[in-house]
Amino acid sequence: MASLETPVCNFGWKAVDFDLRGVDGKRYDLAAARGEKGLLVMFICNHCPYVKAVRDRIIRDVKALRPYGVRAVAIMSNDPADYPEDSFENMVKIAREYDFPFPYVWDEDQEIAKAYGAVCTPDFFGFNDKLELQYRGRLDASRKEAAPPDARRDLFEAMVQIAESGQGPKDQIPSIGCSIKWRAG
Repeated sequence: MASLETPVCNFGWKAVDFDLRGVDGKRYDLAAARGEKGLLVMFICNHCPYVKAVRDRIIRDVKALRPYGVRAVAIMSNDPADYPEDSFENMVKIAREYDFPFPYVWDEDQEIAKAYGAVCTPDFFGFNDKLELQYRGRLDASRKEAAPPDARRDLFEAMVQIAESGQGPKDQIPSIGCSIKWRAG
């Protein structure tokens, strides 16, 4: 398991559209996922200890962002061949178990992860109402273990700022997590 950091935010980069199958049987694209004031695109998976450490916080923050007009979508791009915990069937199970308040979709051919330049799980992309990238940073100070309950909510604060002003914070701390599990070849 290689731990990687996300690159610096490429402010203004336009979100790439997608058409992916959700665990609820529906298909999702940018239009279906976006909120009136912004969109949070998250690359997560089921097995990663970094994701597991913050899963409850992701759910909390996505719910708290709704009144600000920000919606979210979680994309799972790992190849489940070597990580069966990341299979589509297990995605369905995890989404139900944790009652995900966002679409959880499968990037089966990994093309969307490549298009976004996703490098790890979790990897967060915060877009404004014009679908321009304004945040590429961490959720909070958590690593493989959750940060203290009173830790600064970097992602939440950034997305509120984006919803209110259209601009993300200039100073951002990269997310860290497990590498995306790419298919061989």
